[in-house]
Amino acid sequence: MSSTKHFWESKKFWYSIYLFALIVPFLVLVFLFSYYPLYGWRYAFYDYKPPKTLDQCAYVGFKWFKSLVDSPVKIGQIVQVLKNTFAMSGLTLGTSWLPMIFAVFLNEIRGVKFRKFVQTATTLPNFVSWVMVYSIAFCIFNSTGAANTFLMKIGVLEEPILFLQSSEHVWFTQWLWLTWKNLGWAAIMYIAAISSIDDEMIQAAKVDGASRMQVIWHITIPSLLPTYFVLLVINVANFLNNGMEQYYVFSNPFNKEFIQVLDLYVFNLMSSGGYPVSVAVSMLKSLVSLVLLIIVNGASKKIRGESIL
Repeated sequence: MSSTKHFWESKKFWYSIYLFALIVPFLVLVFLFSYYPLYGWRYAFYDYKPPKTLDQCAYVGFKWFKSLVDSPVKIGQIVQVLKNTFAMSGLTLGTSWLPMIFAVFLNEIRGVKFRKFVQTATTLPNFVSWVMVYSIAFCIFNSTGAANTFLMKIGVLEEPILFLQSSEHVWFTQWLWLTWKNLGWAAIMYIAAISSIDDEMIQAAKVDGASRMQVIWHITIPSLLPTYFVLLVINVANFLNNGMEQYYVFSNPFNKEFIQVLDLYVFNLMSSGGYPVSVAVSMLKSLVSLVLLIIVNGASKKIRGESIL
C-alpha cells in the first residue's frame, strides 16, 4: 500500500499525466477526422435516397455489396477499375525509390546556388493544383497546342495528334505527370535524412580511399533505407487511395475506361445517385488497404527485423 501511495505521489507519475495531457488534443483530432466519419458506413446498409433521413429509409443489409457482382457487366467494370488502380499505384510504388536517388544526387551538387535552384524548381510543382497542371498539359498537348504546332511546322506530322484524348499508354503518362509534380517534394524527407548522417563516417571512408560513388553506395543509401521502408509502408497503406483529382481532370470519354481508378469510380457512383453503393465500395477499399498494410508490415519485420506498427 505504501509503495502504491508513493507512486501516486511521485513526480514521475504527475509528469506522465502532464505528457499525456499534451497529446490529448491530437487524439481528439484523430478521433474526429479518422474514426468518427466511419459512422457514415451505415449508409451502405440502407436504401438511402436524399433528402430523406436515414431513419426514413429501408434497411437492406448487404444488398448493395451483392449488387457490385450481380452481373457480368458490373464484375467487368469492377475488375477494370481495380486493374487501373493497381497499375497506377503499382507504378508509383515501384518507383518510390526515385525521390531517394534524386535526393542523393542533389546532395552531391557542389554549387550551392545551383543546388538550391534545382531543389526549388522541382519542389514548386507540388503546390500547383491539378487543374493548373491540366491547363499546362492542354496548352502543350491539345490539337492546336505547342507540341502539335511545332511538329507540324517541321514536317514530322501532317495532322495533329490528340495526345490528351488517347487511351494508349495512359497509365504511363499519368505516372509521368505525378512524378513531375511530386518528385521534389518527396525528396525533402531524404534530404533531411542525409543531413543527419555522421560526417566523420564519410570522412573516414574518403581517407581510406573511397570514391564518391562508393560513399553513396556503402554509406549514404544504407543510411536512408530505414526512412525509405517507413515511407514505403505508408505508401502501401494508401495503395488504393491514389487520389481522384488528377484522374478527374484528365478524364474524358476516350480514356475513361483506362483512367478511372477506384476513388474516381466512387465519385462517379455518388454523382449518379448511387450513394449507398459508393459507400460499400469505400468500405471494401478500406478493408483491402488494411490487409495490405498488415502484410507489408509483416514482411518488413521478417526482412529488417523491425516492425512499423
